[in-house]
Amino acid sequence: MTEIISSAHHGQGRTCVITRRACFSSSHQYWLPELSAAENEASFGRCALSPGHGHNYELIVSMSGEINENGMVLNLSNVKHAIKSEITNHLDFHFLNETWPEFDLTTPEGCLPTTEALIRIIWSRLKPHLPIVALRLYEQTDLWADYLGNDMDAFLTIRSHFAAAHRLARAELSPTENNEIYGKCARPHGHGHNYLLDVTVRGSIDRRTGMLCDLEGLKRLVDDLIVEPFDHTFLNKDIPYFADCVPTAENIALYISDTLKDPIKKLGAQLHKIKLQESPNNAAEVYAEAPLLETMPSTPT
Repeated sequence: MTEIISSAHHGQGRTCVITRRACFSSSHQYWLPELSAAENEASFGRCALSPGHGHNYELIVSMSGEINENGMVLNLSNVKHAIKSEITNHLDFHFLNETWPEFDLTTPEGCLPTTEALIRIIWSRLKPHLPIVALRLYEQTDLWADYLGNDMDAFLTIRSHFAAAHRLARAELSPTENNEIYGKCARPHGHGHNYLLDVTVRGSIDRRTGMLCDLEGLKRLVDDLIVEPFDHTFLNKDIPYFADCVPTAENIALYISDTLKDPIKKLGAQLHKIKLQESPNNAAEVYAEAPLLETMPSTPT
């Protein structure tokens, strides 16, 4: 018994971040009453269609605190109850436009229930009950938002993919030298990967549209500038930049960051991070600005 008590007290007073996952299914529609039908359709595409559409949302709540004498930051039963009573009971199997006052578009203060607007309001409702330091909300596996409690400032991530081949070798080195550095990746005929590309942008949530930036515009940028030019290519030969730059995951991620930074700025957002998943065991992340999302869990592969 003495050993058990000693073990429980071992980490007491140390700060720890814990996470709790919660899921809910909801529908929503992007439609502003001050716009005409044509304007709504032009602005929001298929998301403007009546009666709306649904998602299986996944919420990740990150909380920080000191480890207590029971070896816990918080009682997880209390955490579960707070998330259920304040969030999922209100949203699960509901039409978001008609849930909370913040989404009442008949008032000037109402905004559309976008992923980034929803996560900000979830924060405001959970913060009085839990010591949250970050939230992540997945609308689907290739779209999610992060929020750190900074007023209207939020992060939005889209995921894309492409298949490409490459060879890792430096032209000025001998085959033996390249093999010593790059191993099997230096073999002369190259090899391929199914790459996963996560593009994270940061910006202010519009108080009416609920949007950080034009989501469809962001998707088009990534598709036009990266996915289509890269897909089913031999990077060393088909992408001029990599004719004299070794296409490692790190260098590819850096190239993507440099390529997207200015076009994303023209959309009204800031490129925050590029993550390139080369394989289940290998990924590279490049930040276009100071890292701010260290408290969040890794994105799913």
